[in-house]
Amino acid sequence: MAETSNTPHVLKSQANWDALYFYQKSDVIYQLAFAFCERFIHLYKDRTRDQVIQAARSCKQNIVEGLADGVASTEMQLKLLNVARASLKELREDFEDYIKSRHLQFFVSGEPRYADMLNYCRYHNRLSDYEPFFAQWTDEQMCNYAITLCHFIDRMMMSFLKKLEQEFITEGGIKERMHRARTGYRQQQDERLKQLEAEFPRLKQALAEAQAEAAKWKAAFEDLKQRALKMYYEKEKEIKRLKEQLGEEM
Repeated sequence: MAETSNTPHVLKSQANWDALYFYQKSDVIYQLAFAFCERFIHLYKDRTRDQVIQAARSCKQNIVEGLADGVASTEMQLKLLNVARASLKELREDFEDYIKSRHLQFFVSGEPRYADMLNYCRYHNRLSDYEPFFAQWTDEQMCNYAITLCHFIDRMMMSFLKKLEQEFITEGGIKERMHRARTGYRQQQDERLKQLEAEFPRLKQALAEAQAEAAKWKAAFEDLKQRALKMYYEKEKEIKRLKEQLGEEM
């Protein structure tokens, strides 16, 4: 039997992560972190370089992997997105440590530059919005923008995780969806079987009535056929007799 629209689905629809603001910002933070390390952290003398780049990459890649795995497993999606958050927190800590260790300044509330930075990071998500500044900003500016982006990404991801958590509570994971799908399919088959079994006696009776009616029509046809043949042969004999009679008279 064909699958109906009411049949539960095991696999969830694929999330378009490129359309999610927290993914777009995670792409920005990775590219920003890479550009920052290229400009301000020595390639060989500071191990922080690799840690910063790997933490930024881990955040972005685990978002992608988590959303992809969410097609089958909400549980795995939650785990990987939390790994992404952990990497993001590690990255934010590295940028904060850089400011502290170099005696730079954090942009704080009340400053014009803080308000400008906050508004820009809130309303701009794409790499193209930030990339032109990577070669212009000072290390202090890059750190503050990176920290602010980390905060925004974390808040957005927490909102997304709460939504996933509620879905997991109400819908369950892959095992529950598989059970519902299989149970739903069996129920549909059982209902269809009951429907067919209920209809079968009526169909059987209708067939018997049709066969009886056909038998009546067949008998009537045979009777009509025999009468028509009898009349035909009688007329044939009469025609022959009349022809013979006319022949004798001539």
